[in-house]
Amino acid sequence: MDCRVVVEAAVPVYDVETVDEAVRIAISKTGEMLNPDLNYVEIDTGTRTSPSGEQLDPAFVAADEALVALELQMDVFNVDRGEHASRVARKEIGKRLRNIPLKVLSVTEIDPEESDRTDEPETAEGESASSDDEPATRDDEESVGN
Repeated sequence: MDCRVVVEAAVPVYDVETVDEAVRIAISKTGEMLNPDLNYVEIDTGTRTSPSGEQLDPAFVAADEALVALELQMDVFNVDRGEHASRVARKEIGKRLRNIPLKVLSVTEIDPEESDRTDEPETAEGESASSDDEPATRDDEESVGN
């Protein structure tokens, strides 16, 4: 089964004056930490709401420092169930985003027609050509073709 996992990250940003500046810097900082290993992770601004349900800016700025909510979307392939996909995504993203809190927001199964994944060649026994116990991420598949 293939899954799309959305993870929320709380990214601290320093020496900023506006919410827009904080968001731009947080996206850039996160992209630098993820690249080149996880360049296929999509980065978007997160959504925040107040306890009363009011929409808030994705960043909170105080004393020229900000905490920015970002959503990171990653496709995980060959997993047993949604919980497995969320653990793989948190591990892969968490390795590169040290000291940044992560929370899994959603895990959805990817429709096979929607997936841009190419199937691995099968061996004579009908098993996948790669014998790794770990599920494949897009990074693994790109390195197989090289």
